[in-house]
This record gives sequence, structure tokens and C-alpha cells, in this order.
Amino acid sequence: MSDVNKVVLAYSGGLDTSVIAKWLQEEYNCEVVTFTADLGQGEEVEPARKKAEALGIKEIYIDDLREEFARDFVFPMFRSNAVYEGEYLLGTSIARPLISKRLIEIANETGADAISHGATGKGNDQVRFELGAYALKPGVQVIAPWREWDLNSREKLMAYCDKHGITVEQKKGKKSPYSMDANLLHISYEGGILEDPWAEPEEDMWLWTVSPENAPDVPTYIELTYEKGDVVAIDGVAKTPAQVMEELNKIAGDNGIGRADIVENRYVGMKSRGCYETPAGTVLLRAHRAIESITLDRDAAHTKDELMPKYAELVYNGYWWSPERKMLQAAIDATQEYVSGKVRLKLYKGNVAVVGRQSEFSLFDESIATFEDDAGAYDQKDAEGFIRLNSLRLRIAASKGRNMLD
Repeated sequence: MSDVNKVVLAYSGGLDTSVIAKWLQEEYNCEVVTFTADLGQGEEVEPARKKAEALGIKEIYIDDLREEFARDFVFPMFRSNAVYEGEYLLGTSIARPLISKRLIEIANETGADAISHGATGKGNDQVRFELGAYALKPGVQVIAPWREWDLNSREKLMAYCDKHGITVEQKKGKKSPYSMDANLLHISYEGGILEDPWAEPEEDMWLWTVSPENAPDVPTYIELTYEKGDVVAIDGVAKTPAQVMEELNKIAGDNGIGRADIVENRYVGMKSRGCYETPAGTVLLRAHRAIESITLDRDAAHTKDELMPKYAELVYNGYWWSPERKMLQAAIDATQEYVSGKVRLKLYKGNVAVVGRQSEFSLFDESIATFEDDAGAYDQKDAEGFIRLNSLRLRIAASKGRNMLD
């Protein structure tokens, strides 16, 4: 422990990380640098400065990373149409590599020889933080207090605060029973009654979305403009990536869109039940597939779909900075050259319907696809030979007595 002179702590200003800051000072006898990230979680981050100062912290970093998060992490991921295990849009997962990156940058700037985080020893985040840190700075020391200390309950944490004079704000009103994480892409809920996978979430748990039953009775139409796989405008008004996320979260949330109740397989081996609100992400996934449907070649699209589960798994498991994720990203980005145009969407009571798509790069040819006279654009007689060739192996097998009904 005496080998650590300075450590950079991912600091939220909450109970856990405030205790960790003091614990690091006491147990490691080292200087602590705090880093607080604004990823669009919807809460003020500046109060973390005063809390850190009260703990005697001299070097305090509070960074607005919303645009970098949306531009360099969320948007590239959505070019892949990534969904983990068919349901999870990776809202927590995609934030961790950016936090790791900034932790290492600050460690380099301040001469720190270690970083620290508040992730528990049961979750995925410890893996994500640390894989990212080691990929970017192989020799860095990582301190994970939840794997070292015995302060394994809220009561023990509060007792530690009392002993060391750490001020903990008690929020007025009913305390949320859930463990929550929020950023521009989503808000997650775990713990409490959600630990029983049979229990239905309480309606007042959801913070970003109205219930579909209470959503407006009139649908909302929006138009998204794409350039090379990324949304650049909403209803014709140019937006930055973070602005796109913020506006879609509001519009979609008001229409009851983006709720998910999932039991997922954590990388560390256990199953976990969580609920998520991902309004903007739900819209972006649907819209991106719509613009790709007219601009991507069939086999390029199908190959992309085959790669997607692997890409999603890499993000979920914390391998954003791995060579295989970068390789897949290069392949995915290459497919987006002509993924430009407009998508029109109808949002109504929890549903997202694609009601229009157009692009100057569209591969949809109405003169060929029409059920009317195509003026010779497609010779239907050609289909006979196509079918006979593709059925050849089936006919040979049948002729050899291999009954396909067995």
C-alpha cells in the first residue's frame, strides 16, 4: 500500500465514493485526485467539487463529456445496431470505456501511479473499468476498494462517515430502493424488488418515460436526417450528437418509448435482472435499420447482422479498446459510406413505427420491384433457372432416397 503516492478516483460525490476517497487517504496514505464526469445523467455534477474539497482533495477534475460520449462512443456503437442478448442497448456498458480513458489521461497529467473506482466485486463494471485502464496504461495500478475492505453494508459505510466526519446528504422524501446509473443513452435500475424476477416494477420507478397507457392519444411524427450512418438533424434542424440524444430522449420518453425489463447474463457469471429506460436509443436503433434497409447491399447487411452479436458482446464485456472491437468497427464504418438520407417515424404509446425512408443512395428500384408492368426491367422467366439451380442439391438427395420428411 505504501507504494502508491497518488491515485485518481472516479468520483460521483455520493456515499460510496466519498467513503472511498477518505479510505484511500487513510489506508494507502496517498494523495487523491477526483474525477467527476458529466455524461448527461441529468444531475448537477458541480456539487461534487465542494464534497471533494471537504475531504481535503486538492486536484479536482469535473469534465463535461457529453459530446465526446455521444460522438465517439454511442454513435459508433449504433452504426453496428448493437443489442446484447436481443434486448439490452448497452447504456451502462458504453459509458465505461470513456471513463477509463479519462481516468488514465488524468493519471498521466497529474503523475498518479494508480486509479480507483467504486464498482463492486460482483458486477460487470469492475471488469470494464479495469480492462480499459490496462489497455491504455499497462503498468497502472488499480485499486478496487469493494474487493479489499469490509465495509460491505450501508450501515458500515454510514458508521465510517460518522467516525471520519464525512458529510452525507440525506435526500428529502422517499429514498429510492434501486441502484441506478444514468447517462445520455439510458437510466438503469437494479436491486430492491427487482431482485425477484417475478415481481413487476413499480410504476413510480420509471423516471424518463411515461407509461404507454398514459402517453398522448395523438401520435408524434419526427424526421431524422442521416449522414454516413449518424443522425445529423431532427425535423430538418441540425443537431450535435449530444443534442440528438437529449431531444430524442424527451420526445420518445413523452410517448412512453424505451422501457425494458431484462434478465441478462453478466460477464462475471451470474444472471442479473435489471430495468432500463433508453428512449433515444430505441428510436435510433429502429431508424438506423430503416435507412440501412434502402442503402445497404443485401449481403453486406446480412454480414453486418452476423457480426453484431460479437460486437455487442465485446462492448458488454468491456473490450472497447481491444483490437477485435477496433477491427469490427472499421468493417462496420466501411459499410456506412452511403447510409445517408431521411427516415420518418411515428411514435405512439410505446411504439416506434417507420413510416418513410428516402435516400439519394437508395438501392430500392421501384421500376424493378413493382407489381405493375416493369417494361422489361426484370425478366420473370429467369427465375425458373435460378430456382432449378438452387434446388439441385435437394433434388439429388431426394433421388437417392433421402426422405426429407423423416
